[in-house]
Amino acid sequence: MDAAPRRRGALVDLEPITASAPFARLLAGRSIAGIGSQLTIVAVGLNVYALTGSTFAVSLTGVVALVPMILAGLYGGMLADAFDRRVVALVSGLLSWASTVAIAVLSWAGAETAPSLYVLTAVNAVATTVLLATESAITPRLLPARLLPAAAALGGISTGIAVTLGPALAGVLVAAVGYSWCYTVDAVLFVAVLLGVLTLPALPPAEHVDRPGLESLLGGMRFLRAAPNIRASFLVDIVAMTFGQPRVLFPAAGAVLLGGGAVTVGVLSAAYAVGALLSSVFSGRLGAVRRQGRAIELAIQAYGACILLFGAVLGVTGLGIASGVAPPPPAVDLPAIALATLLLAGAGAADNVSAIFRSTVLQAAAPDDMRGRLQGVFIVVVTGGPRIGDLYVGVVASLGLLWLPPVVGGALVIVIVAVLVRRLGFLAYDAADPRP
Repeated sequence: MDAAPRRRGALVDLEPITASAPFARLLAGRSIAGIGSQLTIVAVGLNVYALTGSTFAVSLTGVVALVPMILAGLYGGMLADAFDRRVVALVSGLLSWASTVAIAVLSWAGAETAPSLYVLTAVNAVATTVLLATESAITPRLLPARLLPAAAALGGISTGIAVTLGPALAGVLVAAVGYSWCYTVDAVLFVAVLLGVLTLPALPPAEHVDRPGLESLLGGMRFLRAAPNIRASFLVDIVAMTFGQPRVLFPAAGAVLLGGGAVTVGVLSAAYAVGALLSSVFSGRLGAVRRQGRAIELAIQAYGACILLFGAVLGVTGLGIASGVAPPPPAVDLPAIALATLLLAGAGAADNVSAIFRSTVLQAAAPDDMRGRLQGVFIVVVTGGPRIGDLYVGVVASLGLLWLPPVVGGALVIVIVAVLVRRLGFLAYDAADPRP
């Protein structure tokens, strides 16, 4: 505990980097490698489309990896609890790197096919999921609890830069020099995360821990059932992502309601990432927040409000246009696009603030011998929630109007989250006395 309260500025707290050299190296490696990972994600989609000419074939790159990613999150968490986390991170990192190298080799040989890209990207997703679950479980071993919010904010900046810069760089590289260079650059950049893991100290498991298997998984589930604060942090995120994820509406919004087509879709997609990035940059005072359960509630309700208002913008702009109708493309409605962009940036910022506190609650309240398994469940929630949300939006939009899913969903997020945090007692969560 600090001897005296520190003065906190508005900008992100950099103390985790100065307090722990291993954490600083791990963060640097993850940041550099994240840009490369985005290169490959975008390049694979473009490559599959070039090979098949099918949008459905492109969508399969994510679908094929979904179930393996969920299983990897659960099993990888058990590995992180049962073995030295440095070793688990290194082995999973090497497997992720090898799958990228294999894609690059096939591409340079002109031998890549859609099935080979599906298989190798699925292997990459599995290995990366285990790596991320393990890294998240490592962080509380490297930093004191008071610095975990700042560490999460720094991770948000790392992710925001990767998501913003990586796709743009991929587009330039594919257009200028082709897919092979994208994969090769990713393979080179990924070495940074391997170096970060190699320089970690040994991180052996607790003395008494279940070996990976059904009993270990059930043990994690039993703990989660008796951990209302951690369980609440998972449930509110599932609610937000199920009812408040509007990304599948963007193409129709650009083509039917707002105008601007693909350019508008790109602007709306980027707005969310930019909002998240800015909220991390100006996250300095979040580390002083003790009532983190209340903070999560407010952040997710602000997210729901932004999504609801985004839907209202679509409704006002396209009043009377049914989702199943395809009228001539409208003129570009710049004021509506600007307002929708601001609201999505606000949603991204609110979601990121929620993520910072949810990550902090999990890392601070979970005992060390359970962190890996719970991080695995956390990754399943983060991976599965948005996909369930895509299904909700698709079903509701097909039955009514394009604006209906975000308006109804945003309202549901606000109400359901308020009920959940009170039923589970999450409002009483105190960062000074973290209890699971």
